[in-house]
Amino acid sequence: MKKLVVLLIGVALLSSCQKSEVISEFTGKQTIYALQAGSQYPISGTATFKERKDGDVTILVQLTGTSDGTTSPVHLHLGDIAAPAAGVAALLSPVNGKTGVSETKLSQLGDETPVTYQSLIKLNACVKVHLSDVGAARDIILAAGNVGIASTQSISSGRIGIAVCKSE
Repeated sequence: MKKLVVLLIGVALLSSCQKSEVISEFTGKQTIYALQAGSQYPISGTATFKERKDGDVTILVQLTGTSDGTTSPVHLHLGDIAAPAAGVAALLSPVNGKTGVSETKLSQLGDETPVTYQSLIKLNACVKVHLSDVGAARDIILAAGNVGIASTQSISSGRIGIAVCKSE
């Protein structure tokens, strides 16, 4: 009987030590935007804006069709995808070609304007994934999509409606 009691106490202690509480850093609010192919490369995917409990926003870009060994710059641009010479509002983490993923925690834009989830989903903007960040390849858009208020505007179908970005 003593052995049974000791065994039960041991199992109870062991199981209580193994319980781990998963605490999310997100509020549960998120908006998913489609990213369409922007050139001859068959790359498309999504950009997900997720509200964080600390007030920041995580922007998760997930693409299909990327290649292992490559990285592709990602920019949040002001204006919709058809706006010519759209300025860069924020530089996001590059897409890892092996995984097709870019994840950026954003608290402010490039001009140091603070941003929140609510302000980003009201911003007239777009996300563009570039082939490169230098040379002529920086003007090749692999994937793009309107985000925020721009996502409610109609756009031409296909890559013909995607404007080249402002090169500096």
